[in-house]
Amino acid sequence: MIEVKGHNGQISFDGQYVTITRRGFLARTSVGKGEKRIHISQISSVQWKPAGPFANGFIAFSAAGGNERRSKFGSQTTSAIHDENSVLFTTRQKTAFEDLRKAVEAAIAAHHTPAAAAASASVADELTKLAALRDQGAITEAEYQQQKQRLLDR
Repeated sequence: MIEVKGHNGQISFDGQYVTITRRGFLARTSVGKGEKRIHISQISSVQWKPAGPFANGFIAFSAAGGNERRSKFGSQTTSAIHDENSVLFTTRQKTAFEDLRKAVEAAIAAHHTPAAAAASASVADELTKLAALRDQGAITEAEYQQQKQRLLDR
């Protein structure tokens, strides 16, 4: 579990969900108090602006189908204050937010790997493959029944 506290909110990441929590006066005047949870499968991109000596940085999570707003030149950070998927941070907090960014991006990449797609193959597809192996003589009827029962018991 990664937890980082920013200027206008806190983010926690448990490997599956990014949770943005806002409390206090600043939350009430910007986006509003409360909590938002975004599953890693819904995050399409992570926008990053590093904090500098004169301006805060921010991390923003874009969700598929979300309605994003384009910022005018020089007002990215100001626009991020009012974005419910963004949290601002200072230069002191930058390292912790970089670690969060790396973890979220790694989880997004892992979620979209071919191994994840292969793991989500349907039981019907697996049964079809097993039946084909049985019909070709590659496995016996007993082996087919055993594997079929294993798939159905999942």
